[in-house]
Amino acid sequence: MNNTLDVRQLIDQQPIGRYQKWVVFLGFLIIALDGLDVAIIGFIAPQLKSDWGLGAQSLGPVLSAALIGLALGALIAGPLADRYGRKAVLRYIAFPHLLDRYKPGVIGVLRSGRRFTNESNSYHDVGAALIEACAGQAETAMWLVCDRRTLAKYGLGFAKPAPMPLGPLLRNGYLLKGKTLAELAGKAGIDAQGLERTVRDYNLGAVQGEDRQYGRGSNSFNRYLADPQQQPNPCVAPVGEGPYFAVKVIMGDLGTFDGLRTSVVGEVLAADGQAIEGLYAVGNDRASIMGGNYPGAGITLGPIMTFGYITGRHLA
Repeated sequence: MNNTLDVRQLIDQQPIGRYQKWVVFLGFLIIALDGLDVAIIGFIAPQLKSDWGLGAQSLGPVLSAALIGLALGALIAGPLADRYGRKAVLRYIAFPHLLDRYKPGVIGVLRSGRRFTNESNSYHDVGAALIEACAGQAETAMWLVCDRRTLAKYGLGFAKPAPMPLGPLLRNGYLLKGKTLAELAGKAGIDAQGLERTVRDYNLGAVQGEDRQYGRGSNSFNRYLADPQQQPNPCVAPVGEGPYFAVKVIMGDLGTFDGLRTSVVGEVLAADGQAIEGLYAVGNDRASIMGGNYPGAGITLGPIMTFGYITGRHLA
């Protein structure tokens, strides 16, 4: 059986659906309406203009390129999806919490209801703190908690900001809701008194933009994915009036961060320090120059390219 696929022939054979036509039409219409793309970006991400000083000349091509990409995707990927079906790439059952932890008004608590770390640290550091805090327990888990205003503005995990509907996520149990903190704690299996005490103590400093327990927002790494319009601390805001929401976050693996020891050219070293003939390691499978730390997003990319190049030259 021949499993090869001629993509060009398939696209030629498949008619363009009406939804794909609408995507193409709207994409090029917005591009044609000079200035609308800049206005949209200014509405979605005003900090690009206020903080970075980017004007129309810089912002215009950004959305235009994105819209052209959508149009091309509708023309090419649409027919493929029509034939082979649309598959969910990312679902709520396995959603990476990379952004919500940085937002002001969101806190992370254990089953005891207490905070355990600076939520705006890297996911590597938060994960390490979570493992330590949950040592000896049945599961390594935390709950992200916020009030209705915070959820409406930033979203929480897979739950999107207003006006996107929350009903499906509430019904399937992914998103939990309570009129009071005690009610929310009961649904989540969190200690109610512990959660109420944590929010009360946290709010004492949060009203002044301070995290008195863990110093959240005290460094640039904390702040770069927060909300620059939230001042004086873009990472910290009080947990206000209910209803309240929570999402359970379970510890998982993303990839290696401190791989195999190698020689300068990438040969894997045995326990005695001697190179193993014919065995090489590159990328995240190779011991990191950061020594198992995570200083910033994408920090592995530079070393991967540099040492991958050295290993490639050696093998060539």
